[in-house]
Formats: sequence, C-alpha cells, structure tokens
Amino acid sequence: IGGFVGNPMSHFMFKGVLDAKPWGTIPAIVFAFFQLKFAVITPALVTGSLAERINFKSYVVFMVLFSLLIYAPLAHMTWAPGGFLFEMGVLDFAGGTVVHMSAGWAALAGAIYLKRRRSHVEGSFLPPANIPYVLLGTGLLWFGWFGFNAGSALSAGPLAALAFATTNTSAAAAGIAWVLFDAARGKKVSALGFSIGVVVGLVAITPAAGFVTIPHALVIGVVASIISNVLAHYKTKTALDDTLDVFPCHGEGGMVGMEFTGIFATSAVNSVVTDQGLFFGETTLFIKHMVALALVSAFAFIMSFVILKITDILVPLRVSEEDEKMGLDISQHDEALLEA
Repeated sequence: IGGFVGNPMSHFMFKGVLDAKPWGTIPAIVFAFFQLKFAVITPALVTGSLAERINFKSYVVFMVLFSLLIYAPLAHMTWAPGGFLFEMGVLDFAGGTVVHMSAGWAALAGAIYLKRRRSHVEGSFLPPANIPYVLLGTGLLWFGWFGFNAGSALSAGPLAALAFATTNTSAAAAGIAWVLFDAARGKKVSALGFSIGVVVGLVAITPAAGFVTIPHALVIGVVASIISNVLAHYKTKTALDDTLDVFPCHGEGGMVGMEFTGIFATSAVNSVVTDQGLFFGETTLFIKHMVALALVSAFAFIMSFVILKITDILVPLRVSEEDEKMGLDISQHDEALLEA
C-alpha cells in the first residue's frame, strides 16, 4: 500500500509459502524463517535500554506492537520490490536501517519515556558481573552475525564470501579502535571495551556488508567505534538512562553504517549498486541515504513514543518502586540465582 506496508493476507499463516518459487537458490520457507530471525531480534535489542524497570507484561505488548507497526513497515519499505525506500534506491544489505536504526531509536524513546532507574538516580551502579561470560557472548554473537550478513547474499558464492570478510574486518577493527581510543584518553584497556567495540563494528557494517570493499569495511568499523565510544561516555554525564547503551551502540552504529554505505558502495562489488557512493565522485546515492536516514529516524522515534503511550494505557509500563527495588528477576518472574 503506497510502498509503505504490504498485504498481510498475502501469506497469512504461511499460505502459499511452501509452494512459492525459491529465493535465489533457497526454498521460500527457509527465506521466510531467515527473515523471522531479523524480526525477532529487533525488539529484543530494545530491552537493553529498558532493563531493570519495565513490566514484563507490558514489554510483551510493546514487542508485538513494535513488530507490527514499526519493524514490518520498515522491512517492506526497504527490502520489498515496490517498497518506498527500495524504489528510492536505498541500500541495506542485512538490516542496518531496518533492524539497528529502528531498535536504537525505539530504545532512546523508551529510555526517555520510562525515565531513570532508582539505582541510576542514586548512582549505585553494579559492575559487569562476569567478564568471561561477556567474552563468550561476544564470540557467539560475532560468529552468529556471519549468518545474518553473509546469509543475506541468499547463496553460497562470492558475494556471501565478501560479506563474511567485510563483517569480520569491521568487527575486529572496531574492537581494537575502541580500546586504543580508550587508551588515548587515559583509560585502561579492557576486555569489556573490546567486546562493545566489536558489537558496534558488527552493527555498522551490516547495511554495507555486500556493497563495500574490505579496506572500506575497516574504515567503517573504526569510525563507528570511535563515535559510539564518545556518545557512550557522554551519555554518562546526562540524565538519560539507556541501561545497556543501545542507542549509542546500535542506533549510532546503524546510522553510521547507512551513511557510509552511501559513501563507499560500488558496483565493482555488487551489480545491484546503480549509483556509486560519494567516495567515487557521485552524490546521488549519498543524498538518498541522508534523506532516508532522516525519514527512518523520525518514523522510528515518533512511532515508538506512540506505541509506548498505547502500551502504558493498556498495561502500565513501569514496575512499582518496591518491585524495582526487589529486582525484576524475582518481582516479574519469581526466579533468582541460588547462592552456592
């Protein structure tokens, strides 16, 4: 409809998917479940900004509304033939716009709407509990990201191999850039900092993975990491309580990736690129990406506020002060870590 939303009845309850023609070399049902992975992880990313103070029941309502009213339209606009951004010529290889920008702006809206945790107001922060687990999670995420980015080539060929290589390069460069930037500012090098940098690099390369060269992927990772580092540390000086820095990492990373796709995308890498990036002397693609960045940011941020308000009316978003003090593991789920 108007390039903004598709017809939900086309494949309602997977109607006709089993009989649909393959997407490239893979069955339509495999492609459908591949896309569902993107869809389910996007609202999950938002939880990082709302942690320790959101009512679980209301979060479930928010997640459903977010998926229907924000994620689905953005996915259609960006990836579906006939979609508004698709026809405009915007490039997003594996979800920088659809996934990370939408989650980042929703996270910012959620942090503003829910306001600060009691511990944030009091300044009583808990340090990361288990750094080896953080490293383990980073490794699993890094490995799994190859499935998202390289898999978005929809075939096992040269393009998938390139997306694999650019993804790895950006992540590694971003992790190293984060700790070196910390060291340059007089801070200590940390495994936690490296892990955060890696995630930012993975986010930033996502929209560009199949459109840019490996050297350009390195640049994307380094630039995104430094900007995210600055934003994350600046945020600590404000009253914004984005618990796990979702906006400085995913939101910023998605936007930087989208901008640099408009700078470095080239038809020498992917024939889908009809307008060369700004780096190659053309301005059309870059301008399109800047316009899309503004439109997607406004849409995701404003719609998130609307959804948060609707959800709050249906089921109060914020837990009681007593429940927050008790901890959501116990107050929301009646689960707690048993002491040895």
